[in-house]
Amino acid sequence: MSMSKTNNIFGAFLSRPLHKLSYLGSNMPALMPQTPHKDDVDETWTFLEKGINSVMLNLDQGVDMKTYMALYTAVHDFCTSQKAVSSGQGLQAHRGAHLLGEELYRLLGEYLSRHLDAVCKESESHAEEALLAFYIREWDRYTTAAKYINHLFRYLNRHWVKREIDEGKKNVYDVYTLHLVKWKDDFFLKVHEKVMEAVLNLIEKQRNGETIEQSQIKSIVDSFVSLGLDENDSTKSTLEVYRFYFEKPFISATRVYYENESRQFVAENSVVEYMKKAEARLDEEKARVGLYLHPDITKHLTDTCLEVLVTAHSDLLRDEFQVLMDNERQDDLARMYRLLSRIKDGLDPLRAKFETHVRKAGLAAVEKVAADGENFEPKLYVDALLQVHTRYQNLVNEAFNGESEFVRSLDNACREFVNRNKVCKASSTKSPELLARYTDSLLKKGSKATEESELEEMLVQIMTVFKYIEDKDVFQKFYSKMLAKRLVHVSSVSDDAETSMISKLKEACGFEYTNKLQRMFQDIQISKDLNGSYKDWQEKVLDDDDRKKLVDSHFQILGTGFWPLNPPSTDFLAPPEIVKTAERFQNFYFDKHSGRKLTWLWQLCKGEIKANYIKNAKVPYTFQVSTYQMGILLLFNENDTLKYEDIQNYTSLAPEMLQPNLSILLKAKVLLASPEGSKPAPGTSFFLNHNFKNKKIKVNLNIQIKSEQKTESDDTHKTVEEDRKLLLQVSFCSILLEITNLAKICPTSLRSSVS
Repeated sequence: MSMSKTNNIFGAFLSRPLHKLSYLGSNMPALMPQTPHKDDVDETWTFLEKGINSVMLNLDQGVDMKTYMALYTAVHDFCTSQKAVSSGQGLQAHRGAHLLGEELYRLLGEYLSRHLDAVCKESESHAEEALLAFYIREWDRYTTAAKYINHLFRYLNRHWVKREIDEGKKNVYDVYTLHLVKWKDDFFLKVHEKVMEAVLNLIEKQRNGETIEQSQIKSIVDSFVSLGLDENDSTKSTLEVYRFYFEKPFISATRVYYENESRQFVAENSVVEYMKKAEARLDEEKARVGLYLHPDITKHLTDTCLEVLVTAHSDLLRDEFQVLMDNERQDDLARMYRLLSRIKDGLDPLRAKFETHVRKAGLAAVEKVAADGENFEPKLYVDALLQVHTRYQNLVNEAFNGESEFVRSLDNACREFVNRNKVCKASSTKSPELLARYTDSLLKKGSKATEESELEEMLVQIMTVFKYIEDKDVFQKFYSKMLAKRLVHVSSVSDDAETSMISKLKEACGFEYTNKLQRMFQDIQISKDLNGSYKDWQEKVLDDDDRKKLVDSHFQILGTGFWPLNPPSTDFLAPPEIVKTAERFQNFYFDKHSGRKLTWLWQLCKGEIKANYIKNAKVPYTFQVSTYQMGILLLFNENDTLKYEDIQNYTSLAPEMLQPNLSILLKAKVLLASPEGSKPAPGTSFFLNHNFKNKKIKVNLNIQIKSEQKTESDDTHKTVEEDRKLLLQVSFCSILLEITNLAKICPTSLRSSVS
């Protein structure tokens, strides 16, 4: 009978009740002609031994149904007999059924020991892979036979073995487990060293690049695992045999192998090549577990490999980190990160080096911008900061897997070079001021950002730098002043862009930070509605002649508590045309809101003047001017020539405001000076240039004066300092208040602490 046929027969035995088994067929004769006498131990065992021998030694031929039934019946009859007779050693009197079972159990154990002694002697003629093949073949034959024999002794397992185990008797197992115990004691313990030596030699060959029969090692591992028995509970298994006899020598051999290999490889190759080798070896060992090792070894094997391949050479790897950073070797940095991140504290020194490197890169980038002097564009400064951040943010994401501690190191470095660099030496608040000015340039009409998405991306980048700004109150002061001008002069690129920026600031710093900014938008909307009402009012109140004389005007009412605007720094006598318009609006406004006060912010007002005096102009030029410039130019409607002193008297402008505005008009050649080439100063005469020419019909003369910009910047910084002092005073008062409250409770202790 073939092996497959035998398996089918015993499979049927396993799955069907005994009385329902049917004969499956065999060409073999019965093993024994008749069943032994049930009370005779020697006769019974002789009968059983022949059957067991047939299973153990001739498994490939199988056992027919008749023989199987005879063997099973012999075990059953002997265990249930009331007495047993033996002519030699053994039982000679009436004894209980459990003793009869014990005799069969003992005889089976002795048989297995004799069988395994023979196997052990035969193994001595084998070595290396031949020994492994012999071990696996015998193990498969033995364990398969054990399953069949366990079936034959099923009645013994159910009754005698179960009762003995339940009563707490040691060294009693079911028949299958008895086979494993005997294998371990009588064969395994005698050959395990030679078997493991052959296994380790085979694995070393594979590590050296040779092809091996991996299934052999898998079978050895499985057998070692199967031999793990719980001494306190034979129904349970452990991994102790596997761990002690396989895992322990395997880990030890692995350590020695990689210590030798890594030492030699480092001596002959670069650090980068070693990292590639170490990473490949770690991957190989991980794959080895899945191929033929037990999963239980994974952590121990990984820890050993990391200790030998990475920890032992960690200083060498870290010394290479700066070189890789300097040369921007991102792939190699990623490889180093992957290796060192797997050992304890492996990355800490790298984070410190990374932070120092980024800080130096940021400082160097700012120095390049500052090399041209102080008059650089804010965009150049902000772009330099962003380029450094973007470069190393990408490095953190790609090479360092976005690890939080490397992100922290990047943030620390950026915070350092954003707030303390060459540009900030003169003023520690320079970064927030420049960032605010750059933001203003983006949000003004004429911004280079052509698409909404492009502008939005730029605002996101602004917030990246803003995150690192320490003096966020300085940014707020400058930003709010610039926003006020954009709103007043209607020069914002779009309301959506302004709203988006404020939303980002609110998300970063909270509601209080942007409260006034949002109120400014509300005032602008209210002013739009108010101007609509004013136009309706004029239609009702004024007659046709008055309406024809009206100056086209637009007014904005700005709340004192929300807008960062100061009253004019100079006296100013507005032209009669403007005065009439202003008075008319005041009358309208006070009718609607009695008890309020209006302060005219002439320095923020602007308008347009049509120049009808210029010769050879096909279309009259239109001058876009500030209110101060308008006041100066309208004087020439009544005068051909005016002296500096006359203009000052008629306008009441202070010299620090009059001179820059006259300079702008002279530079644009709208006015000419006498003597020619004179600068605005007492004694200089001014007259209109009737031959004025310009490529544009609309000429913008409303240009911010540099001295005014510097004064504005100084005033903003001064306001910040005053606000900070006020905040400190409030905090100090809070402390005093707390101390006062404590004094009411315990005046003695307060007195001693204050002194």
